[in-house]
Amino acid sequence: MTTSQNDANAKVDAFLKRRHQLFIGGQWVDPVEGETFPVYDPALGQEIAQVAKGKAADIDKAVAAASRAFESGPWPKMSPSERARILFRVADLIEQYGDELALLETRNQGKLLAIARFAEVGGSAEHFRYMAGWATKVGGETIPMNGGGDWHAYTLREPIGVVGAITPWNFPLSMASQKIAPALAVGCTVVLKPAENTPLTALRLAEILQEAGVPDGVVNVVTGFGSDAGAALTAHPLVDKITFTGSTAVGKTIVHAATGNMKKVSLELGGKSPVFVFADADIDKAVEAVAGGIFFNSGQVCAAGSRLYVHASIYDNMLKALAGAAQSLKVGPGVDPTSQIGPLVSAKQQAAVLAMIEEGTHGADLITGGKRVGDTGYYVEPTIIANAGPQSKIMQDEVFGPVLAANSFDTDDLDVLAREANNSIYGLFANIWTKDVSVAHQFARKIKSGTVRVNAMVGLDNALPFGGYKQSGWGRESGRVGVEEFTQVKSVAIQL
Repeated sequence: MTTSQNDANAKVDAFLKRRHQLFIGGQWVDPVEGETFPVYDPALGQEIAQVAKGKAADIDKAVAAASRAFESGPWPKMSPSERARILFRVADLIEQYGDELALLETRNQGKLLAIARFAEVGGSAEHFRYMAGWATKVGGETIPMNGGGDWHAYTLREPIGVVGAITPWNFPLSMASQKIAPALAVGCTVVLKPAENTPLTALRLAEILQEAGVPDGVVNVVTGFGSDAGAALTAHPLVDKITFTGSTAVGKTIVHAATGNMKKVSLELGGKSPVFVFADADIDKAVEAVAGGIFFNSGQVCAAGSRLYVHASIYDNMLKALAGAAQSLKVGPGVDPTSQIGPLVSAKQQAAVLAMIEEGTHGADLITGGKRVGDTGYYVEPTIIANAGPQSKIMQDEVFGPVLAANSFDTDDLDVLAREANNSIYGLFANIWTKDVSVAHQFARKIKSGTVRVNAMVGLDNALPFGGYKQSGWGRESGRVGVEEFTQVKSVAIQL
Protein backbone atom coordinates (compact mmCIF):
# COMPACT_ATOMS: atom_id res chain seq x y z
CA MET A 1 0.00 0.00 0.00
CA THR A 2 1.05 3.59 -0.58
CA THR A 3 1.50 6.04 2.29
CA SER A 4 -1.75 7.73 1.24
CA GLN A 5 -3.65 4.44 1.32
CA ASN A 6 -2.22 3.51 4.73
CA ASP A 7 -3.20 6.93 6.03
CA ALA A 8 -6.75 6.56 4.68
CA ASN A 9 -7.07 3.10 6.23
CA ALA A 10 -5.92 4.37 9.61
CA LYS A 11 -8.36 7.30 9.51
CA VAL A 12 -11.30 5.13 8.45
CA ASP A 13 -10.52 2.52 11.12
CA ALA A 14 -10.42 5.28 13.74
CA PHE A 15 -13.66 6.77 12.45
CA LEU A 16 -15.45 3.42 12.57
CA LYS A 17 -14.44 2.90 16.21
CA ARG A 18 -15.87 6.26 17.25
CA ARG A 19 -19.16 6.84 19.02
CA HIS A 20 -21.53 7.93 16.24
CA GLN A 21 -24.06 10.46 17.50
CA LEU A 22 -26.63 12.71 15.82
CA PHE A 23 -25.59 16.10 14.47
CA ILE A 24 -28.13 18.69 15.62
CA GLY A 25 -27.66 22.46 15.93
CA GLY A 26 -23.92 22.19 15.33
CA GLN A 27 -23.45 19.70 18.19
CA TRP A 28 -22.98 15.93 18.38
CA VAL A 29 -25.72 14.62 20.64
CA ASP A 30 -27.08 11.26 21.77
CA PRO A 31 -30.54 10.22 20.59
CA VAL A 32 -33.33 10.88 23.08
CA GLU A 33 -33.96 7.18 23.65
CA GLY A 34 -30.26 6.30 23.63
CA GLU A 35 -30.56 3.48 21.07
CA THR A 36 -28.08 2.47 18.39
CA PHE A 37 -28.13 0.12 15.41
CA PRO A 38 -25.42 -1.78 13.53
CA VAL A 39 -23.87 -0.89 10.18
CA TYR A 40 -22.34 -3.63 8.01
CA ASP A 41 -19.58 -4.10 5.46
CA PRO A 42 -21.36 -5.73 2.47
CA ALA A 43 -18.15 -7.36 1.24
CA LEU A 44 -17.79 -9.33 4.47
CA GLY A 45 -21.30 -9.32 5.91
CA GLN A 46 -19.78 -8.13 9.19
CA GLU A 47 -20.70 -5.28 11.52
CA ILE A 48 -18.29 -2.36 11.30
CA ALA A 49 -19.95 0.32 13.44
CA GLN A 50 -22.85 1.23 15.71
CA VAL A 51 -24.81 4.36 14.82
CA ALA A 52 -27.30 6.44 16.81
CA LYS A 53 -30.92 5.44 16.20
CA GLY A 54 -32.79 8.70 15.88
CA LYS A 55 -36.57 8.76 16.18
CA ALA A 56 -39.42 11.27 16.12
CA ALA A 57 -38.19 13.18 19.21
CA ASP A 58 -34.77 13.61 17.60
CA ILE A 59 -36.35 14.78 14.36
CA ASP A 60 -38.26 17.37 16.41
CA LYS A 61 -34.99 18.68 17.82
CA ALA A 62 -33.28 18.73 14.42
CA VAL A 63 -36.18 20.49 12.70
CA ALA A 64 -36.36 23.04 15.51
CA ALA A 65 -32.64 23.75 15.05
CA ALA A 66 -33.06 24.09 11.28
CA SER A 67 -36.08 26.34 11.75
CA ARG A 68 -34.20 28.65 14.14
CA ALA A 69 -31.27 28.78 11.75
CA PHE A 70 -33.59 29.75 8.92
CA GLU A 71 -35.73 32.27 10.78
CA SER A 72 -33.06 34.03 12.83
CA GLY A 73 -29.67 32.63 11.84
CA PRO A 74 -27.11 34.22 9.53
CA TRP A 75 -27.31 31.78 6.61
CA PRO A 76 -30.37 33.09 4.73
CA LYS A 77 -29.24 36.67 5.37
CA MET A 78 -25.75 36.13 3.99
CA SER A 79 -24.96 37.60 0.62
CA PRO A 80 -25.06 35.00 -2.14
CA SER A 81 -21.33 35.43 -2.69
CA GLU A 82 -20.64 34.62 0.97
CA ARG A 83 -22.68 31.42 0.71
CA ALA A 84 -20.89 30.56 -2.52
CA ARG A 85 -17.47 30.92 -0.90
CA ILE A 86 -18.42 28.48 1.85
CA LEU A 87 -19.81 25.96 -0.66
CA PHE A 88 -16.58 26.19 -2.67
CA ARG A 89 -14.73 25.49 0.57
CA VAL A 90 -16.89 22.40 1.14
CA ALA A 91 -15.92 21.13 -2.30
CA ASP A 92 -12.22 21.69 -1.57
CA LEU A 93 -12.47 19.80 1.73
CA ILE A 94 -14.29 16.87 0.13
CA GLU A 95 -11.38 16.55 -2.28
CA GLN A 96 -8.83 17.04 0.50
CA TYR A 97 -10.36 14.14 2.44
CA GLY A 98 -11.09 12.20 -0.74
CA ASP A 99 -9.08 9.05 -0.02
CA GLU A 100 -10.66 8.71 3.40
CA LEU A 101 -14.20 9.40 2.16
CA ALA A 102 -13.89 6.96 -0.75
CA LEU A 103 -12.63 4.15 1.49
CA LEU A 104 -15.31 4.84 4.09
CA GLU A 105 -17.96 4.66 1.36
CA THR A 106 -16.56 1.41 0.01
CA ARG A 107 -16.45 -0.16 3.45
CA ASN A 108 -20.05 0.87 4.16
CA GLN A 109 -21.75 0.54 0.75
CA GLY A 110 -19.58 -2.09 -0.94
CA LYS A 111 -18.91 -0.27 -4.20
CA LEU A 112 -15.58 -0.42 -5.98
CA LEU A 113 -13.06 2.01 -4.52
CA ALA A 114 -12.53 3.56 -7.96
CA ILE A 115 -16.26 4.28 -8.25
CA ALA A 116 -16.29 5.73 -4.74
CA ARG A 117 -13.38 8.00 -5.64
CA PHE A 118 -14.80 9.14 -8.97
CA ALA A 119 -18.58 9.16 -8.50
CA GLU A 120 -18.94 9.79 -4.79
CA VAL A 121 -16.01 12.03 -3.94
CA GLY A 122 -15.43 13.65 -7.33
CA GLY A 123 -19.14 13.93 -8.06
CA SER A 124 -19.89 15.48 -4.67
CA ALA A 125 -17.13 18.04 -4.93
CA GLU A 126 -18.24 19.07 -8.40
CA HIS A 127 -21.87 19.29 -7.31
CA PHE A 128 -21.00 21.68 -4.49
CA ARG A 129 -18.94 23.77 -6.93
CA TYR A 130 -21.70 23.84 -9.51
CA MET A 131 -24.31 24.87 -6.95
CA ALA A 132 -21.96 27.45 -5.44
CA GLY A 133 -22.03 29.13 -8.83
CA TRP A 134 -25.81 29.26 -8.75
CA ALA A 135 -25.85 31.02 -5.36
CA THR A 136 -25.19 34.34 -7.10
CA LYS A 137 -27.47 33.74 -10.06
CA VAL A 138 -30.89 32.88 -8.63
CA GLY A 139 -33.24 35.81 -8.95
CA GLY A 140 -36.58 37.04 -10.20
CA GLU A 141 -37.53 39.13 -13.21
CA THR A 142 -39.43 42.27 -14.07
CA ILE A 143 -42.87 41.66 -15.56
CA PRO A 144 -44.81 43.92 -17.97
CA MET A 145 -48.37 44.26 -16.61
CA ASN A 146 -51.44 44.01 -18.84
CA GLY A 147 -53.88 45.94 -16.61
CA GLY A 148 -54.48 49.66 -16.73
CA GLY A 149 -52.21 52.15 -15.03
CA ASP A 150 -48.50 52.50 -14.55
CA TRP A 151 -46.92 49.58 -12.71
CA HIS A 152 -43.58 48.31 -11.52
CA ALA A 153 -44.00 44.54 -11.20
CA TYR A 154 -41.40 41.93 -10.46
CA THR A 155 -40.88 38.47 -9.00
CA LEU A 156 -38.63 37.35 -6.19
CA ARG A 157 -37.17 33.88 -5.73
CA GLU A 158 -36.92 33.21 -2.02
CA PRO A 159 -35.57 30.16 -0.18
CA ILE A 160 -38.36 27.73 0.60
CA GLY A 161 -37.30 27.26 4.24
CA VAL A 162 -36.54 24.05 6.12
CA VAL A 163 -35.76 21.13 3.81
CA GLY A 164 -36.10 17.50 4.84
CA ALA A 165 -33.70 15.43 2.73
CA ILE A 166 -33.96 11.64 2.64
CA THR A 167 -31.23 9.86 0.71
CA PRO A 168 -30.76 6.30 -0.63
CA TRP A 169 -28.06 3.73 -0.03
CA ASN A 170 -26.73 3.30 -3.57
CA PHE A 171 -24.76 6.59 -3.79
CA PRO A 172 -24.81 7.89 -0.20
CA LEU A 173 -22.34 10.76 -0.33
CA SER A 174 -23.21 12.07 -3.78
CA MET A 175 -26.97 11.88 -3.14
CA ALA A 176 -26.57 13.81 0.11
CA SER A 177 -24.51 16.41 -1.76
CA GLN A 178 -27.07 16.68 -4.55
CA LYS A 179 -29.75 17.60 -2.01
CA ILE A 180 -27.76 19.70 0.44
CA ALA A 181 -25.79 21.83 -2.04
CA PRO A 182 -28.71 23.46 -3.93
CA ALA A 183 -30.67 23.95 -0.72
CA LEU A 184 -27.75 25.79 0.86
CA ALA A 185 -27.00 27.77 -2.29
CA VAL A 186 -30.37 29.54 -2.15
CA GLY A 187 -30.38 30.01 1.65
CA CYS A 188 -32.40 27.05 2.95
CA THR A 189 -31.59 24.93 6.00
CA VAL A 190 -31.60 21.13 6.00
CA VAL A 191 -32.37 18.06 8.08
CA LEU A 192 -30.77 15.04 6.43
CA LYS A 193 -31.95 11.49 7.10
CA PRO A 194 -29.50 9.15 5.33
CA ALA A 195 -30.37 5.54 4.48
CA GLU A 196 -29.98 3.27 7.51
CA ASN A 197 -27.72 0.91 5.54
CA THR A 198 -25.21 3.62 4.63
CA PRO A 199 -25.13 6.50 7.14
CA LEU A 200 -21.38 6.85 7.66
CA THR A 201 -20.33 9.32 4.96
CA ALA A 202 -23.29 11.55 5.88
CA LEU A 203 -21.86 11.86 9.39
CA ARG A 204 -18.42 12.62 8.01
CA LEU A 205 -19.95 15.19 5.63
CA ALA A 206 -21.52 16.97 8.62
CA GLU A 207 -18.03 17.46 10.04
CA ILE A 208 -16.78 18.78 6.72
CA LEU A 209 -19.66 21.25 6.41
CA GLN A 210 -18.92 22.56 9.89
CA GLU A 211 -15.21 22.85 9.13
CA ALA A 212 -16.03 24.79 5.95
CA GLY A 213 -17.95 27.40 7.95
CA VAL A 214 -21.58 26.37 7.54
CA PRO A 215 -23.29 27.91 10.61
CA ASP A 216 -24.77 25.79 13.38
CA GLY A 217 -28.24 24.43 12.67
CA VAL A 218 -28.06 24.98 8.92
CA VAL A 219 -27.42 21.27 8.25
CA ASN A 220 -28.50 18.61 10.73
CA VAL A 221 -28.05 14.84 10.35
CA VAL A 222 -30.34 12.32 12.03
CA THR A 223 -29.48 8.68 11.43
CA GLY A 224 -32.28 6.19 11.86
CA PHE A 225 -34.93 4.18 10.08
CA GLY A 226 -37.52 5.33 7.60
CA SER A 227 -40.40 3.94 9.61
CA ASP A 228 -39.77 6.34 12.50
CA ALA A 229 -37.18 9.05 11.72
CA GLY A 230 -38.10 9.28 8.03
CA ALA A 231 -41.82 9.23 8.70
CA ALA A 232 -41.50 11.93 11.37
CA LEU A 233 -39.48 14.14 9.03
CA THR A 234 -41.92 13.88 6.11
CA ALA A 235 -44.90 14.68 8.31
CA HIS A 236 -43.30 17.43 10.41
CA PRO A 237 -45.29 20.69 10.33
CA LEU A 238 -42.17 22.90 10.38
CA VAL A 239 -40.62 21.23 7.33
CA ASP A 240 -41.36 23.24 4.19
CA LYS A 241 -40.07 20.78 1.59
CA ILE A 242 -39.13 17.13 1.30
CA THR A 243 -36.59 15.95 -1.25
CA PHE A 244 -36.41 12.16 -1.50
CA THR A 245 -34.56 9.63 -3.62
CA GLY A 246 -35.61 6.00 -3.30
CA SER A 247 -38.30 3.52 -4.22
CA THR A 248 -41.61 4.46 -5.78
CA ALA A 249 -43.48 2.67 -2.98
CA VAL A 250 -41.85 4.83 -0.31
CA GLY A 251 -42.30 7.92 -2.49
CA LYS A 252 -46.05 7.36 -2.44
CA THR A 253 -46.10 7.20 1.37
CA ILE A 254 -44.15 10.47 1.49
CA VAL A 255 -46.71 12.17 -0.72
CA HIS A 256 -49.47 11.19 1.71
CA ALA A 257 -47.45 12.25 4.76
CA ALA A 258 -46.68 15.65 3.23
CA THR A 259 -50.34 16.64 2.96
CA GLY A 260 -50.49 17.72 6.61
CA ASN A 261 -49.01 21.15 5.98
CA MET A 262 -49.01 20.85 2.16
CA LYS A 263 -45.22 20.89 2.08
CA LYS A 264 -43.61 20.78 -1.34
CA VAL A 265 -42.21 17.44 -2.44
CA SER A 266 -39.65 16.40 -5.03
CA LEU A 267 -39.17 12.69 -5.67
CA GLU A 268 -36.54 10.83 -7.67
CA LEU A 269 -37.88 7.30 -7.70
CA GLY A 270 -37.53 3.98 -9.51
CA GLY A 271 -36.69 3.17 -13.07
CA LYS A 272 -36.78 0.36 -15.61
CA SER A 273 -34.78 2.10 -18.28
CA PRO A 274 -34.93 0.87 -21.89
CA VAL A 275 -31.91 0.65 -24.19
CA PHE A 276 -32.53 0.39 -27.95
CA VAL A 277 -29.73 -0.75 -30.24
CA PHE A 278 -30.52 -0.30 -33.95
CA ALA A 279 -28.93 -2.31 -36.73
CA ASP A 280 -26.58 0.50 -37.76
CA ALA A 281 -25.16 1.07 -34.25
CA ASP A 282 -21.49 0.79 -33.38
CA ILE A 283 -21.79 -2.66 -31.78
CA ASP A 284 -18.49 -2.65 -29.91
CA LYS A 285 -19.28 0.67 -28.23
CA ALA A 286 -22.87 -0.40 -27.56
CA VAL A 287 -21.78 -3.65 -25.89
CA GLU A 288 -19.33 -1.81 -23.66
CA ALA A 289 -21.91 0.82 -22.72
CA VAL A 290 -24.78 -1.63 -22.15
CA ALA A 291 -22.61 -3.82 -19.91
CA GLY A 292 -21.37 -0.78 -18.04
CA GLY A 293 -24.86 0.64 -17.76
CA ILE A 294 -26.29 -2.41 -16.00
CA PHE A 295 -23.29 -3.78 -14.09
CA PHE A 296 -21.92 -0.43 -12.85
CA ASN A 297 -22.27 -0.25 -9.04
CA SER A 298 -23.58 -3.84 -9.20
CA GLY A 299 -26.71 -2.63 -10.98
CA GLN A 300 -27.74 -0.55 -7.97
CA VAL A 301 -28.48 2.52 -10.09
CA CYS A 302 -31.95 4.01 -10.58
CA ALA A 303 -31.11 4.87 -14.20
CA ALA A 304 -29.53 1.50 -15.01
CA GLY A 305 -30.29 0.30 -18.53
CA SER A 306 -32.06 -2.86 -17.41
CA ARG A 307 -34.35 -3.45 -20.46
CA LEU A 308 -32.39 -4.10 -23.64
CA TYR A 309 -33.95 -4.17 -27.12
CA VAL A 310 -31.66 -5.11 -30.01
CA HIS A 311 -32.46 -5.27 -33.73
CA ALA A 312 -32.94 -8.91 -34.76
CA SER A 313 -30.16 -8.72 -37.36
CA ILE A 314 -27.52 -8.18 -34.66
CA TYR A 315 -29.30 -9.63 -31.62
CA ASP A 316 -27.50 -12.98 -31.38
CA ASN A 317 -24.06 -11.47 -31.86
CA MET A 318 -24.68 -8.73 -29.33
CA LEU A 319 -26.11 -11.15 -26.77
CA LYS A 320 -23.04 -13.36 -27.15
CA ALA A 321 -20.72 -10.39 -26.72
CA LEU A 322 -22.63 -9.18 -23.65
CA ALA A 323 -22.51 -12.64 -22.10
CA GLY A 324 -18.76 -12.70 -22.62
CA ALA A 325 -18.43 -9.27 -21.04
CA ALA A 326 -20.51 -10.34 -18.02
CA GLN A 327 -18.56 -13.56 -17.56
CA SER A 328 -15.25 -11.73 -17.71
CA LEU A 329 -16.05 -9.43 -14.79
CA LYS A 330 -14.18 -10.27 -11.62
CA VAL A 331 -16.54 -10.26 -8.65
CA GLY A 332 -14.94 -9.22 -5.38
CA PRO A 333 -14.67 -6.69 -2.56
CA GLY A 334 -14.54 -3.03 -3.49
CA VAL A 335 -11.24 -2.50 -1.69
CA ASP A 336 -9.53 -5.00 -4.02
CA PRO A 337 -8.21 -2.98 -7.00
CA THR A 338 -8.62 -6.02 -9.27
CA SER A 339 -12.37 -6.35 -8.56
CA GLN A 340 -14.69 -5.23 -11.38
CA ILE A 341 -18.04 -5.69 -9.68
CA GLY A 342 -18.68 -5.50 -5.95
CA PRO A 343 -21.33 -6.83 -3.57
CA LEU A 344 -24.91 -5.74 -3.18
CA VAL A 345 -25.57 -3.48 -0.22
CA SER A 346 -27.20 -6.00 2.14
CA ALA A 347 -28.32 -9.58 2.66
CA LYS A 348 -31.89 -8.40 2.16
CA GLN A 349 -31.05 -6.87 -1.23
CA GLN A 350 -29.11 -9.97 -2.26
CA ALA A 351 -32.07 -12.21 -1.43
CA ALA A 352 -34.48 -9.93 -3.30
CA VAL A 353 -32.31 -9.90 -6.44
CA LEU A 354 -31.85 -13.69 -6.42
CA ALA A 355 -35.62 -14.12 -6.03
CA MET A 356 -36.22 -11.83 -9.01
CA ILE A 357 -33.76 -13.83 -11.11
CA GLU A 358 -35.42 -17.10 -10.15
CA GLU A 359 -38.84 -15.80 -11.13
CA GLY A 360 -37.49 -14.03 -14.22
CA THR A 361 -36.12 -17.22 -15.75
CA HIS A 362 -39.54 -18.88 -15.85
CA GLY A 363 -40.52 -18.82 -19.52
CA ALA A 364 -37.28 -17.06 -20.48
CA ASP A 365 -33.64 -17.97 -21.19
CA LEU A 366 -30.91 -17.58 -18.60
CA ILE A 367 -27.92 -16.60 -20.73
CA THR A 368 -25.37 -16.21 -17.95
CA GLY A 369 -25.09 -15.70 -14.20
CA GLY A 370 -28.02 -16.00 -11.86
CA LYS A 371 -26.32 -17.28 -8.72
CA ARG A 372 -24.85 -16.08 -5.49
CA VAL A 373 -21.06 -15.77 -5.43
CA GLY A 374 -19.28 -17.27 -2.42
CA ASP A 375 -20.47 -17.74 1.14
CA THR A 376 -19.17 -14.44 2.52
CA GLY A 377 -20.63 -11.06 1.61
CA TYR A 378 -23.61 -10.17 -0.55
CA TYR A 379 -22.43 -10.98 -4.07
CA VAL A 380 -24.54 -11.91 -7.11
CA GLU A 381 -23.18 -12.94 -10.52
CA PRO A 382 -23.66 -10.51 -13.41
CA THR A 383 -26.80 -11.91 -15.01
CA ILE A 384 -28.45 -11.78 -18.44
CA ILE A 385 -31.98 -13.10 -19.08
CA ALA A 386 -33.27 -13.18 -22.66
CA ASN A 387 -36.63 -13.46 -24.40
CA ALA A 388 -38.87 -12.77 -21.40
CA GLY A 389 -42.46 -11.71 -22.08
CA PRO A 390 -43.10 -7.95 -22.21
CA GLN A 391 -45.42 -8.11 -19.18
CA SER A 392 -43.20 -10.39 -17.11
CA LYS A 393 -41.90 -9.09 -13.79
CA ILE A 394 -38.30 -9.14 -15.01
CA MET A 395 -39.30 -6.75 -17.82
CA GLN A 396 -41.56 -4.58 -15.66
CA ASP A 397 -40.14 -4.44 -12.12
CA GLU A 398 -37.02 -2.70 -10.96
CA VAL A 399 -34.48 -5.32 -9.83
CA PHE A 400 -31.77 -2.95 -8.56
CA GLY A 401 -29.07 -5.53 -9.12
CA PRO A 402 -26.72 -6.70 -11.90
CA VAL A 403 -29.52 -8.17 -14.02
CA LEU A 404 -30.15 -7.38 -17.70
CA ALA A 405 -33.35 -8.44 -19.49
CA ALA A 406 -32.86 -8.60 -23.27
CA ASN A 407 -35.23 -8.91 -26.23
CA SER A 408 -35.05 -8.40 -30.00
CA PHE A 409 -37.10 -6.27 -32.41
CA ASP A 410 -37.50 -6.52 -36.17
CA THR A 411 -39.38 -3.36 -37.11
CA ASP A 412 -38.31 0.15 -38.11
CA ASP A 413 -41.63 1.64 -37.02
CA LEU A 414 -40.68 4.08 -34.28
CA ASP A 415 -44.24 4.30 -32.98
CA VAL A 416 -44.25 0.53 -32.38
CA LEU A 417 -40.87 0.72 -30.64
CA ALA A 418 -41.97 3.70 -28.58
CA ARG A 419 -44.96 1.73 -27.30
CA GLU A 420 -42.52 -0.94 -26.10
CA ALA A 421 -40.20 1.65 -24.57
CA ASN A 422 -43.14 3.25 -22.76
CA ASN A 423 -44.60 -0.08 -21.62
CA SER A 424 -43.63 0.63 -18.03
CA ILE A 425 -44.90 2.52 -15.01
CA TYR A 426 -41.50 4.23 -14.98
CA GLY A 427 -39.96 6.92 -17.16
CA LEU A 428 -36.60 7.90 -15.74
CA PHE A 429 -33.92 7.20 -18.33
CA ALA A 430 -33.49 5.76 -21.84
CA ASN A 431 -30.65 5.01 -24.24
CA ILE A 432 -30.66 4.96 -28.03
CA TRP A 433 -27.86 3.54 -30.19
CA THR A 434 -27.94 4.49 -33.88
CA LYS A 435 -25.88 6.38 -36.44
CA ASP A 436 -29.04 7.83 -38.01
CA VAL A 437 -29.44 11.28 -36.48
CA SER A 438 -33.01 11.58 -37.73
CA VAL A 439 -34.01 8.32 -36.04
CA ALA A 440 -32.29 9.43 -32.85
CA HIS A 441 -34.16 12.76 -32.68
CA GLN A 442 -37.53 11.32 -33.64
CA PHE A 443 -37.30 8.38 -31.26
CA ALA A 444 -36.07 10.53 -28.36
CA ARG A 445 -39.21 12.66 -28.67
CA LYS A 446 -41.47 9.62 -28.57
CA ILE A 447 -39.99 8.06 -25.42
CA LYS A 448 -41.65 9.15 -22.17
CA SER A 449 -38.53 9.58 -20.09
CA GLY A 450 -36.90 12.37 -18.12
CA THR A 451 -33.56 11.78 -19.82
CA VAL A 452 -32.63 10.22 -23.16
CA ARG A 453 -28.99 9.67 -24.07
CA VAL A 454 -27.89 8.78 -27.58
CA ASN A 455 -24.76 6.74 -28.34
CA ALA A 456 -23.54 7.14 -24.77
CA MET A 457 -23.54 5.17 -21.56
CA VAL A 458 -25.87 5.96 -18.68
CA GLY A 459 -24.64 9.10 -16.96
CA LEU A 460 -25.58 12.42 -15.39
CA ASP A 461 -24.32 15.97 -15.62
CA ASN A 462 -24.73 18.75 -13.06
CA ALA A 463 -25.97 21.13 -15.76
CA LEU A 464 -28.78 18.85 -16.99
CA PRO A 465 -32.03 18.47 -15.03
CA PHE A 466 -32.54 14.89 -13.86
CA GLY A 467 -35.85 13.32 -12.91
CA GLY A 468 -38.64 11.15 -14.19
CA TYR A 469 -41.93 10.87 -15.97
CA LYS A 470 -44.82 8.81 -14.60
CA GLN A 471 -44.00 6.88 -11.41
CA SER A 472 -40.33 7.72 -11.61
CA GLY A 473 -41.03 10.86 -9.65
CA TRP A 474 -41.84 14.54 -9.36
CA GLY A 475 -39.55 17.48 -9.96
CA ARG A 476 -35.94 17.62 -11.09
CA GLU A 477 -32.46 17.69 -9.61
CA SER A 478 -29.44 19.55 -11.06
CA GLY A 479 -29.39 22.41 -13.52
CA ARG A 480 -31.32 25.65 -13.04
CA VAL A 481 -34.54 23.69 -12.54
CA GLY A 482 -32.97 21.69 -9.71
CA VAL A 483 -31.94 24.87 -7.92
CA GLU A 484 -35.36 26.45 -8.33
CA GLU A 485 -36.96 23.41 -6.64
CA PHE A 486 -35.72 24.92 -3.37
CA THR A 487 -37.29 28.35 -3.90
CA GLN A 488 -40.68 30.01 -3.72
CA VAL A 489 -41.77 32.63 -6.25
CA LYS A 490 -43.25 35.84 -4.90
CA SER A 491 -44.93 38.38 -7.19
CA VAL A 492 -44.74 42.06 -6.24
CA ALA A 493 -46.84 44.66 -8.11
CA ILE A 494 -46.55 48.38 -7.28
CA GLN A 495 -48.89 50.89 -8.89
CA LEU A 496 -46.86 54.03 -9.53
